Amino acid sequence: MSVRTRFAPSPTGFLHVGGARTALYSWLYARHNHGKFILRIEDTDVEREKEGAVDAILDSMKWLGMYWDEGPFYQTKRLERYNEVVDQLLASGQAYRCYCSEERLNALKAKQEKNKENFIYDRHCLHHLGHDSSVPHVVRLKSPQQGIVAWDDMIRGRIEFSNSEFDDFIIRRTDGWPTYNFCVVVDDIDMQMTHIIRAEEHINNTPKQIYVYRALGLEPPVFAHVSPILGDDGKKLSKRHGAANVMQYQEEGFLPEALRNYLVRLGWGYQDKEIFSLDEMISLFDINNVSNSPSAFNTEKLLWLNKHYIATATAEHLLPDLQWQLQRLAISTEDGPPLARLAELLKTRARTMKEMAEACRSYYGEYQCHNQETYEQLLASAHPTVFCEIYQRFSTINDWQSAEINQVIGDISKEYGTSLKDINMPLRLFILGAKDTPSLNDCLAVLGKEKTLTRLHAAIEKMSCK
Repeated sequence: MSVRTRFAPSPTGFLHVGGARTALYSWLYARHNHGKFILRIEDTDVEREKEGAVDAILDSMKWLGMYWDEGPFYQTKRLERYNEVVDQLLASGQAYRCYCSEERLNALKAKQEKNKENFIYDRHCLHHLGHDSSVPHVVRLKSPQQGIVAWDDMIRGRIEFSNSEFDDFIIRRTDGWPTYNFCVVVDDIDMQMTHIIRAEEHINNTPKQIYVYRALGLEPPVFAHVSPILGDDGKKLSKRHGAANVMQYQEEGFLPEALRNYLVRLGWGYQDKEIFSLDEMISLFDINNVSNSPSAFNTEKLLWLNKHYIATATAEHLLPDLQWQLQRLAISTEDGPPLARLAELLKTRARTMKEMAEACRSYYGEYQCHNQETYEQLLASAHPTVFCEIYQRFSTINDWQSAEINQVIGDISKEYGTSLKDINMPLRLFILGAKDTPSLNDCLAVLGKEKTLTRLHAAIEKMSCK
């Protein structure tokens, strides 16, 4: 049988890191086994649905490169099908209508609480026949009351629950809408799911879903429940730990391949390998090797991975992300060097594409100083004669290349007995407006001769060099 997996988010929020990792594991399992990956939107909770969440989820999936083979399917468009299956269960005696009032149920609950018992519906309506089906009611599944319900989880091994812990739970509410644990089973049956990979929080839902499968005369698929992701403080990852949703990582300048690589390693690994191409992930991924312990999210590790992917990428690969960041920062690239050449220069130092875009400010438009206090200190301590000589010799360079620039700076350092540090640091501030840059001569070569001379001349004038 061909493997079929799914990811089924609810649009009550945006796609967060935990959900993205679950989707990635499900997607990789399907790809590894040459199967199909299905996307389903569980949108029945209309009151809690967040505007724009569906589009944000789809955009996040595409950004991470997790394209689906079928879907997206929407639960709100399947009400007729759900009711068809409810009617099937009613006809077979596997479900029944419950007309109990809220007052009766509250009284039953209070009595059980008094006896320190968990609430279990007492099947008051199981054998009550002759009610008018037009009278408001819910539909309950007739669940087993004795024995155990169990499954072999691909991550956690054997999991068992006593059937006495569960009652005849509601599968259709009085408003006519089926409930979550019923809908997902009908969906998974119709979509022929073979493997359900999802978050640990769904473990307690699994017994109820198995009851639905067996009430319909079917065996459930294989389940795998993924452990949660914790923040650096050991608590469950949330907004307070940083980005609240996947697309915020794009905004912060992370590459999708870096985040994808980081997510796959949060609970799974292969030997001591840290860097995985997409093809390697697909080839090596094994859901049976996913840890059943929580994983700790480490932003510094993610930044390290992102820096690696930026440094090893071609400039052409980085350009779309860099251009997107520049647009967000309102940095025009009309007056300055070719962007691809600048990306090649900056990629070895930037941890994020946002950092790279910020660094581009030094090369386009008017001069901007990013450390005014240091700039003033260097102006006060600089030797005007040295920088006047640098200006004069820069002016005579015909082939404005890194080697020629470096030669001028080296010669003047020797002739004037001035350390390279005492020349390079002021030049960085005077010309680029920043202390921390790639190789100075490489930066000036990319900036261009005209801008270099204009900015250096402006600094010399402030030194009162004649």
